[in-house]
Amino acid sequence: MSTVGELACTYAALILYDDGIPITAEKIAQLVKVADVQVESYWPSLFAKLAEKRNIEDLITNVGSGGGGAAPVAVAPAAGGGAAAAAPAAEEKKEEPKEESDEDMGFSLFD
Repeated sequence: MSTVGELACTYAALILYDDGIPITAEKIAQLVKVADVQVESYWPSLFAKLAEKRNIEDLITNVGSGGGGAAPVAVAPAAGGGAAAAAPAAEEKKEEPKEESDEDMGFSLFD
């Protein structure tokens, strides 16, 4: 049931923000009650405290941006294998042999 309460309070806070109404625990609770959704009593106050500390517009525009990924970890080569491990990274692009066409051989399949 807590997911329903969390979602209902989220929508209520967004509605209040969109209408330019100050986001308070009482207003969130009132909207949730009107929507006939039963939530635990702590959800409206949690969302009201969040709205006091954070800018709702920033939360909306940064949704999904996350905290960034972890930095890639460089793996140290094993003892004695340093030169062998560096070789694949510096591998040059090998030139593929050019395919010969029928014209190059001097005859054609349909001649």
